[in-house]
Amino acid sequence: MSYQWNWGVFGQETVVGDGATYADWMIAGLKMTVTVSLSAWVLALLVGGVIGVLRTVPNKGLRTVATAYVELLRNIPLLVQLFIWYFIVPELLPTTWGTAIKQLPPDVQQLSAAIVCLGLFTSARVSEQVRAGIESLPVGQTRAALALGLTLPQAYRLVLLPMALRLIVPPLTSEFLNIFKNSAVCSTIGLLELAAQGRQLVDYTAQPYESFIAVTAMYLLINVVVMVLMSWLERRVKVPGYMGQ
Repeated sequence: MSYQWNWGVFGQETVVGDGATYADWMIAGLKMTVTVSLSAWVLALLVGGVIGVLRTVPNKGLRTVATAYVELLRNIPLLVQLFIWYFIVPELLPTTWGTAIKQLPPDVQQLSAAIVCLGLFTSARVSEQVRAGIESLPVGQTRAALALGLTLPQAYRLVLLPMALRLIVPPLTSEFLNIFKNSAVCSTIGLLELAAQGRQLVDYTAQPYESFIAVTAMYLLINVVVMVLMSWLERRVKVPGYMGQ
C-alpha cells in the first residue's frame, strides 16, 4: 500500500473552522507541554529539595516520613497517580473545595492536575538526588559549620545545600528531560499538549507520518535546548576538586 506524503497539511486550515492551521495546533501543543513541564519542574525542585533534606536530618521521625513519601510516589505508576489527582482527589476533598474544583473550566482542571501530579512524581526522584548530593559531602563540612555557631538549619541552607545542588546538576538534567517526556501522559485526561495535538491532527487529516515526525522533532528541539542550558549551568557552577577539575 502506497502512502501519500503531504507536508503541506500543516499549512491547511483546520476543519473545525476556528481560523487556525494544523501548524497552529502543533505550536499550541508545544506551548502547553513547555508550560506544564516548567511549572511541574519548579514544584519538583521545591518539594524535592525539602524532602531530600529531611532524608538526611538526625531526627528519625522526619526521616521516616520523608522516606515514606519517596517510596510511595516512586512505586505508583505515573498514569495511576494522574488519574488519582484528576478523578479521585476532588471527591476526597471537603465538599466546598471539591465543588469549586469541579466548577473550574475543564482545561484548568486538566492543567492543574497535570502540574501537581508531574511535579510531585518528579519531586520524589529529585529528593533522592538531593539526598545523595548532601551525603556525598565530607562530614567535616557539617561539623565545621556547627562549630562556627551555625544552627543545623543554617548549616543546611548556607553550607550543605549550596554545595550539594552544584554537585547534582548532571543527574538533575536527566530528571529535567524526563519531565518533558512524561508530560505526554497528560493527554490521557484530555490535556491538549504536544502528543495529544499530534494524535488530533492524525484524526482530522489521516497523515500520521507527518504528524508524529513533527511531534518527534519538537520533542528533540526541547531536549536539545534543555541540554544546552544545563550544560552551560553545569560549567558555571562546577566545584573544583569535586567534578573532574
